[in-house]
Amino acid sequence: MNNFNNASLRSSVEFGPVPREQTQAILDRRAEASARIKPADRYTLADRVEEQALRHADRPFIIYGEQRLSYAQVNAEADRLAHVFHARGLRPGDVCALAMENRPAFFCCWFALAKLGVVVGFVNTQVSGQPLVHALHAIAAKAVIVGEEVLGNFVATEGLPTLPLWLAADSERPWAGALPGNLDTGLSQALANAPATPFPRDLRANLPAETPSLLIFTSGTTGLPKAARYSHMRWMSTGDIMEVTLQTTAHDVFYCCLPLYHGAAATSVTSTALKTGAAIVVRRRFSVREFWKDVREHQISVFQYIGEICRYLLNQPEVADEREHGLRCMLGAGLSRDTWQHWVQRFGDIQVFEGWGSTESNANLVNVDNYLGACGRVPFWDKSNLRLVRYDVETDSHPRDEQGFYQLCEVGEVGEALGFIIDHPEIGGGRFEGYTSAEATASKIRRNVFAEGDAYWSSGDLLRYDEDGYFYFVDRVGDTFRWKSENVSTQEVAAALGDFPGLELINIYGVRVPGQEGRAGMAAVLMQPGQCFDPAAFYALTEQRLPRYAAPVFVRVSAAADLTSTFKLRKVDLQRQGYAPLAFSDPLFIRDDSSRSYVPYSSDVLASLGLAAFAGDARE
Repeated sequence: MNNFNNASLRSSVEFGPVPREQTQAILDRRAEASARIKPADRYTLADRVEEQALRHADRPFIIYGEQRLSYAQVNAEADRLAHVFHARGLRPGDVCALAMENRPAFFCCWFALAKLGVVVGFVNTQVSGQPLVHALHAIAAKAVIVGEEVLGNFVATEGLPTLPLWLAADSERPWAGALPGNLDTGLSQALANAPATPFPRDLRANLPAETPSLLIFTSGTTGLPKAARYSHMRWMSTGDIMEVTLQTTAHDVFYCCLPLYHGAAATSVTSTALKTGAAIVVRRRFSVREFWKDVREHQISVFQYIGEICRYLLNQPEVADEREHGLRCMLGAGLSRDTWQHWVQRFGDIQVFEGWGSTESNANLVNVDNYLGACGRVPFWDKSNLRLVRYDVETDSHPRDEQGFYQLCEVGEVGEALGFIIDHPEIGGGRFEGYTSAEATASKIRRNVFAEGDAYWSSGDLLRYDEDGYFYFVDRVGDTFRWKSENVSTQEVAAALGDFPGLELINIYGVRVPGQEGRAGMAAVLMQPGQCFDPAAFYALTEQRLPRYAAPVFVRVSAAADLTSTFKLRKVDLQRQGYAPLAFSDPLFIRDDSSRSYVPYSSDVLASLGLAAFAGDARE
């Protein structure tokens, strides 16, 4: 049943690098697709929705449980909502926040606001309190559409800005508590009474494609998130580019199980499906148990992943016929080489488009060759705005040459990825659209990098490339640390230990040790239900896979993982707590070479290793 039959897509496990010219030909087609929409074009996301509703009127667009909404139905519902939101005072350039879980109403509200020329600010459905207050202030929202399923976040938050809250009812998860005084519950009735006519294009007719369409918050693994601007041009170009890359058709079915308020689902999945005329199967949240059931039942062919999702699925027991499915390709980021290899060996020859980039990036990579472990390729430097520059982990700085400019990395050398900022009225690619905060925007721009007056976007990501031009993600700046005068990549250590028997998740980070230079490695591990941490086996795996300096000195056996809603591991609190055992109740172990194991924490063991305890934190 697996329909992977494209002869141009070869198994990454069996073949080596493809010719550079062959890769570049695909990248050139992507570049051509990215240039179709010009910054000044009077063309918006709403225009594309309406075009596709005419072209694919009766084809399914949104599939949610038993609901199947066609392109025409989604567009008609968005028209009625546009009338409602316009009557409530929204106008072009206003910002309206949208806080709602994955369901059809999300798309309809989003597209309705686009018809008005309103900028939509996606709000994380997991946040309340200060993070929620911060989000609404950061985007300067004029109003908030609140899904009933997340109303509790607003009720529980003090200090919210005085804004109208428009309730979008949710029959699946009704709210039974008290209602905020500024909550407008009349949206459903207003929708029922709204005109069943197309909303006129006049309001948005003069909006150029470079106008902001979305405000999407970064994942916030290291503090309060920043709201990145996403223009109509960039959103639609994403669909144009990925249609060419994935070779999608109107018969494809996309799977959307990541939260829509995040860039991956809202941009790559939605824009590509819309451009293609394909359907999107929407699930409120990712489910290990339902994943393959959904794939088979809905004949899903395209799936956007986060690396940890694939690990969760691989951790499940094998079942008969699990290679019988229609999934032909998947796109995403964070898939380690080992997980990738195990995935295709177990589930079949599925084309993997592993990529690198971010919501706000002006440069990106995607592995169009299905080359195992790589996140993309630069066959010819003169056709890319990406550069890899030397970065000194110890001093947190970029070494300079004799003229005071940055230095390019050589093959195999780890450095920071930068994107040359292109600011041309006729070119959309290479622009850095920045954040709602001018200060945050300025902090990501490096000037006079290779020549006086140039400007580059700073990714904060460390990468390396091989002699064939394939790139590999190494770590985030700040996550790589030095120990025993050596650089240690948290990403590479996690990848080396990620298949430890019984392991569910592993989080690697560096912690300060009193009296020592650099940081010692520490692992927070989460075991699968019913599995226990085996200290001796873990030690043996570190000996087999890692140099001594990279092996974790401390292991914390966590009761639960600290993840963002997009399955990214948070490290800030873990690093702050370090190995001070009074800061947490999780079992704590120390690497002990004499017993060739990890032994329970004690001040005596620390002393025998020449390490100091934090004051007042001895545990006996």
